[in-house]
Amino acid sequence: MLKGYKYRLHPTPAQAEFLIKTIGCARFIYNKLLEDRIAIRDEAKAGIVTRRNPATPASYKPLFPFLAEADSLALANAKLNLDTAFAKFFAGTAGFPTFKSRRRSRASYTTNNQHGTIRIENGKVRLPKIGFVKFEQHRSFEGIIKSATISMTKTGKFFVSILVNQDDEQWIPAKNKIGIDLGLEHFAIMTNDDMVSEKIDNPRFLRKSEEKVKKAQRALSRKKIGSKNREKAKLLLAKKHEKIANQRKDFLHKLSKRTVDENQVIVMETLKSKNMMKNHKVAKSIADVSWYEFVRQLEYKSNFYGRTLIKADQWYASTQICSSCGEKGEKKKLDVREWTCACGAHHDRDINASLNLLMLAD
Repeated sequence: MLKGYKYRLHPTPAQAEFLIKTIGCARFIYNKLLEDRIAIRDEAKAGIVTRRNPATPASYKPLFPFLAEADSLALANAKLNLDTAFAKFFAGTAGFPTFKSRRRSRASYTTNNQHGTIRIENGKVRLPKIGFVKFEQHRSFEGIIKSATISMTKTGKFFVSILVNQDDEQWIPAKNKIGIDLGLEHFAIMTNDDMVSEKIDNPRFLRKSEEKVKKAQRALSRKKIGSKNREKAKLLLAKKHEKIANQRKDFLHKLSKRTVDENQVIVMETLKSKNMMKNHKVAKSIADVSWYEFVRQLEYKSNFYGRTLIKADQWYASTQICSSCGEKGEKKKLDVREWTCACGAHHDRDINASLNLLMLAD
């Protein structure tokens, strides 16, 4: 199976300059190739057929000599990324590809391992056309390195994500089953097959740091455009957002790993975050809680460790159905956190939902 390992890079100033240039060249090629394809499409619409095949990265090197300084595989992968974007567009699973922005797009490029051009030796990782770079290898791995993706954060930190082809993980079966109801007051309400329920507090990382972020944003808005002080303020704001993102990732990874380690069958409700965020009253809270990322992590970790992840139908009324008798009764509003069924059973709304989800595991 293919598995990625992400590490922090510590390049020298010269190496950092090369990485930044290659990231820029990959973005430049992506945009030029997209521009070329749009031109071909417009010519076809106008009935002017001067060419059928779009340009390639190599065809742009004579026009833009600086491209020769970058890793050629990074440019080739930029073209493959554009091909994938168009394939998704024609399949109807994504919109028309858009141009990459230096400020808004993720700063990264991907290169491939060809006969050991990417390898690890003496606490350093070798990358094509740059040589050995210091990095923090906090986890070791076994397998064949397929590719490496180098990325740079808004705060100027570099990371390398190494894609490794390795043997499948040894699956260790777990006995438990669990139903998970996601929420805003509590991040998750989990009930296992011993009928033991646990409420995971919502950490609300953005909400807790909101005042500091607002203060940094106001300070940035007061700085003169193009000044050094504005760059310092921009970096300070980026660091605050990066800290929130790192806190959220750490929380989600630890919770998802614990859930997968302890349970063989995991049942979750299906939430359409994009639709729910149309309600401006809860949009910020939904963005902060990051349900989508939690489910994504559970999906790939379940595949790694041989677990079964079941997603309930999005119309399944887990909060409305009585887990004791199965009757739905009249619809209960969101502010109703506890209720008593006609059968006499008294329910906590969230625990009742996780119990109903748990029943879908059978």
